[in-house]
Amino acid sequence: MPTQRPSTIRHRTALFEDAVAIVREEYAAELSLDDIARRVASSRRQLQRAYAEIGDTTFREHLTRVRMNRAAELLNTRGLTVREVAHRVGYRQPAQFAKAFRRHLGVAPSTYRANGNGHAAGSGELADLLRGAPDGAPARSARFSRFPAVAVGFTARSDAA
Repeated sequence: MPTQRPSTIRHRTALFEDAVAIVREEYAAELSLDDIARRVASSRRQLQRAYAEIGDTTFREHLTRVRMNRAAELLNTRGLTVREVAHRVGYRQPAQFAKAFRRHLGVAPSTYRANGNGHAAGSGELADLLRGAPDGAPARSARFSRFPAVAVGFTARSDAA
């Protein structure tokens, strides 16, 4: 991949940071890539590039990560049912939420709550996953550390390093 101009990197970083801020505040709403792109005055493709190159993720993966981490917090700290948690984090169907939660965290929401922080047998990695970075951002390798981290724990990606 060719080296990008600093202005391109700055622009994509700003787009990514703006999109992340919207997701952080409105994760429970029905959000789409097109909606976010309009709100940050960008094209869908430019925002996809910002997510891929700056966040090393996709919009959908990021939204799901934020929702699942918030769901885990709600399951730990409040007396809400799984159905109520599902609705609070943006899922209309509790079954769809439960499936996404299992896929993302490796245990069912009810098991996560029952075992306190999801420490079911064989889920020792779960706590590490949740502690990994703010908003569930995956840990980044050193090769992605050329640019400063943005507020949510993502770092810019550079293949030139």
